[in-house]
Amino acid sequence: MKTNTVSGAETEVSSILEEEPPHQSFSQKEEEDPPGRIPSEQGRRFFANVSESNWNNWTWHFRNRITTVGQLSSLIPLTAEEQGKLKQVAQKYPLSITPYYFSLINPFDTEDPIMKQAVPSFQEISMNDIGYEDPLAEQRESVMPGLVHRYPDRVLMVLTDICPMLCRHCTRKREWHNGGWVRSNEEIDAMIGYIRGNKTVRDVVISGGDPLTLSTKRLEKVIAKLRQIDHVEIIRIGSRFPVVLPQRIDDELCEMLSKYGPIWLNTHFNHPREITPEAAKACDRLLRAGVPVNNQSVLLKGINDTVETQLKLCHALLKIKVRPYYLYQCDEVQGTEHLRTPVETGLKILEGMRGHTSGLAVPTFVIDLPDGGGKIPLQPNYVMSFNDDGFLLRNYQGHIFQYRNPKGKSGNGNGHKNGKRKNGSSHQHSEKALQMALPVGA
Repeated sequence: MKTNTVSGAETEVSSILEEEPPHQSFSQKEEEDPPGRIPSEQGRRFFANVSESNWNNWTWHFRNRITTVGQLSSLIPLTAEEQGKLKQVAQKYPLSITPYYFSLINPFDTEDPIMKQAVPSFQEISMNDIGYEDPLAEQRESVMPGLVHRYPDRVLMVLTDICPMLCRHCTRKREWHNGGWVRSNEEIDAMIGYIRGNKTVRDVVISGGDPLTLSTKRLEKVIAKLRQIDHVEIIRIGSRFPVVLPQRIDDELCEMLSKYGPIWLNTHFNHPREITPEAAKACDRLLRAGVPVNNQSVLLKGINDTVETQLKLCHALLKIKVRPYYLYQCDEVQGTEHLRTPVETGLKILEGMRGHTSGLAVPTFVIDLPDGGGKIPLQPNYVMSFNDDGFLLRNYQGHIFQYRNPKGKSGNGNGHKNGKRKNGSSHQHSEKALQMALPVGA
C-alpha cells in the first residue's frame, strides 16, 4: 500500500534532502556568502539574507517553503480578518509556496496574477459546493492505486501527491486532504507489471503531485524499469518545477534523463512573468539533455484570460524553445470556481491569436470532459456552411471564401481505411450530424 501519511511523506522528503543541513527559516541571516541574485527586485527585499549558494540549491527552497498563514503575513500585508479567513481556507486546502516563486509576486497588488496562483483565497471554501472533487473520474478509472488507464494506448502513473507549490487551481486538489504521500515500491512494481502485460500501452505519463519531488535516483528506478518494456515507446513527465522551482533541473537530473529517451516533459507556465532567466535556463538544460519541453497552460480568470496575455506568454515560450501545446479550460474542481472562465473566453482568445501570430504560437484549446470523457479540442467556427460540392469558410479577418471539394469524390471521407471504423462499421453521417460535431466559436 502507498505511504499515505504525512510522516511517510516526510521520510521520503528527508531521503531526497539527506545531504542538506537541518531546516532553517528563510528569515535567518546566513553569513557564509553574499546575498544571491533573485528574479525580482521586490522579492529580493524578502530574501536578501539568503546566500547565492542556497538560492541556487533547490533543496533549500523545498525546505523553506511558505506553508503557514503566519509566514505569509510576514511577507504580504494581511489584516487580522484576512489572516483569519485564510487560516480557515488552509485547514481544508493547505498552502505551499517556494521562496523562488514568491519572489515573482507583487505583494502589494491584490490582483497580481502570480499571487492568485499561489496564495489561498477565501472563495476556495465559500464556493466549495460547486464542482467535483474528482471531475475527471481518475479514481474510478484507476486499474490499481496510482495507475489511470483511460485511453487505449497510454496510461498515467501518479507517483506522489507532493508538490513544491500547491497551485490554487490544481485538478488533484482532493489529494491535499490526505497529507503528503509517495507510492511504495510494491505499488510501483504492480504498475510496471500491468504496463508490461498490456502491449497496447505505448505511452506512459509520469505525474503526481510532481514526480520531480522524488530523488533523481528513485525516479531513475521507475524510468529504467519502463525502458525495459519493449512496447513502451514514449515516456512523458508532467512537472511544474521549471516554473515554480527551476533550480531542480540540475546536471544530475538531466544526465539521468538523457539515458532513457525519448522522454518528453510537459510543464505549466500560465503567465509571461513566470518566464525568468532561471526558468529559461532550466528548459535549455532539458533540451540539451534531449528532453523536448511542451507547455500546458490552464485558462484562469484574472490571470491569463486575455488575448494580449496569451500572446505574450506563447511568444515568450517560443523564445525559450518551449512549444505551447495545450490551453486547458479550467476543470470543474471543488475550490476553483472563482478561477474558472466561460468556455467562450478561450474560443475568443484563440480567434484573436489565429492569423495574428504563427501557428506554432497557438496552443490547442481543450476541455477535459467531466466524468472521464477525455480531452476534446475546441476552436472558433470557421465553417459558415457546406454541401457535397464544398465549404464556405471564414478566415481570421472575417473574409468569406468558397472551397471546392474534388470532383467525383468517392468514399465516406471519414478518415478510416475503406470507409470502415476499427470496429468494422460504416461511418455515414448526415449533414445535421456533421454540423453538430463542428466546434462553435464566438
